[in-house]
This record gives sequence, C-alpha cells and structure tokens, in this order.
Amino acid sequence: MNTTTIVRGGHRTAQVARDVLSLFKLRIGVLIMVTALVGLAVTPGAALGPGQVLVLALSVLVASAAAGAFNQYVEHESDRLMARTRRRAFVTGALPHHPAWLALIAALLAGAVAAAWFTLNAAAAVYVFLGAFFYAVVYTVWLKRRSAWNIVIGGLAGSFAVLAGGAAADPALGPLPLLLALVLFLWTPPHFWSLAIANSADYEAAGVPMLPVVVGAQRAARIVFYSTVALVAASLLPLAFGAGPVYAIGAAGGGAHFLRKSWLLARAPARATAMGSFFASLVQLSALLVAATIDGLLR
Repeated sequence: MNTTTIVRGGHRTAQVARDVLSLFKLRIGVLIMVTALVGLAVTPGAALGPGQVLVLALSVLVASAAAGAFNQYVEHESDRLMARTRRRAFVTGALPHHPAWLALIAALLAGAVAAAWFTLNAAAAVYVFLGAFFYAVVYTVWLKRRSAWNIVIGGLAGSFAVLAGGAAADPALGPLPLLLALVLFLWTPPHFWSLAIANSADYEAAGVPMLPVVVGAQRAARIVFYSTVALVAASLLPLAFGAGPVYAIGAAGGGAHFLRKSWLLARAPARATAMGSFFASLVQLSALLVAATIDGLLR
C-alpha cells in the first residue's frame, strides 16, 4: 500500500466522520444544550455535582442529536428539492438511507433519557424526552407539511431543554425557568420565520407550507415584527421575579437589536433584511443566555 492510497483512505474516513456528525445537527444541539445549562443556572435549588452537570449537558445534546438525525432521515426526499439541504448526506448518498439508522436514533434517545432519569431525576428525564419528541415527531412528522404555524409548536423543543435544566435543580420549577422556557418558545417563530422569508422559494419548491409561502413575504415580515415585540416583552418578565441588573442589560440590549432588525424587515421584506433579522435573533438569544447565566451565578 503506497502513501497516496493511505492518504486517500484517511480523507475518505474523515469525510464519513464529517457526514455522520452533520447528520446529528450538532450546532443546533449545542445551542439547546446551553439553554439547559442556563435553565440550571437560573433555578434556585440543590447544587449539582460536576458529574450530574455533565450528564445533564450530554443527555440534552444526545437527545437533540437523535431528533436532528431523525429529521434528516424522514425528510431526505424533500431535502433534494431545497438548495439549503440538497447536500445533506442522505440526499447525496454519502450515507445509506437504511432503517438501521432508526435503531441507532432510538438507542441514543433511550440512553439520554435513562442517564437523566438515573443521575438527575424523573422530571428532568421527561423534559429531555419531550424536547426530542416535539422536534422529531410533533414538528417533523405531524406539523411541518400540514400547517403554516408548524414552527410555533415545534419551538417547544427548545423550551423543554430549559425545563430539563431547571428540573435538575428543582423538579417543582420556579418562575425563572418557566419564564425562560416561555422566552425560548416565543423566540423560535421570529427566528425561523426570518430565515424562511429569505428561503421561501426553497420551501415553496419542496411543498412545505412555511408562513411566508402561505401568507406572502410582506405579511410574514409584519408577523415577525409583532412576534419579536412579544418576545422582548416576555424576556423582561423575569425582572419581576428576582432577575438582576446583568440580566436586564442583556435582555434589553439584545431585544432592542432584534426589534430594530425585525422592524427593518417589516418595512422592506427582502433576503438581506430577512437574514439581518435572523442573525439579530441569534445575537438576542446569545446576549440573554449569557446575561441569565451570569445573573444566576451572582445570585
């Protein structure tokens, strides 16, 4: 075996590894994992040991990864029709679309839920399961092709991660983790609809009734703005339940930025303003999560 053959074999192995990792949507999974840790940080209760915190993080990450892989498995045919998704591994054939993947996905989810159950508590485990279930089944299978409001209910997936983190510290849950879960629920629609406006032609080609496909970009952009107003208002509610000045700065600053970008989108719906609103939603959420974590640790 010559050096060239070894190098090519190494490249193929690395590519397969990248394809497998992309299947699990780890970037989204890491964000959801972070929301669970923030839910833990803002919840007064028993202090978790390092091992328990690690189990919380990994159980949420693995459950999210399982749901992401299931999403790609189910949607591999429609993914062929969208420029944004047509290079996914099941579409290109880089990974075989085989039922064995469903067994692996089920095993990952079961392992994540079991780890949370035995290391944390039953409530945290139930929320870990519900987060994956709502994304994989409620959103992907039941709603995505049936309703323009699909992402509204699908957005509960992120909310359950916050509740899993909060329940790990206190299964009864107090107002702060519940309000943070509400914020995540309200954040998902304007975040995703902004991206959907930018890619509405893709969704129309794939026959997916995303909001801008059904009601048009102009009306969808106005709904994004009103949804952002509701989101920012909800993000300030924790101030009435003990959140401190650090949280106030993060929520107000990030919220003002997202409001401005969504207002620009409502005034002039276009791909550029839609992507501006989309990226502003990420800034808003990042600022809020960082501020909530610092505020929780200070308290």
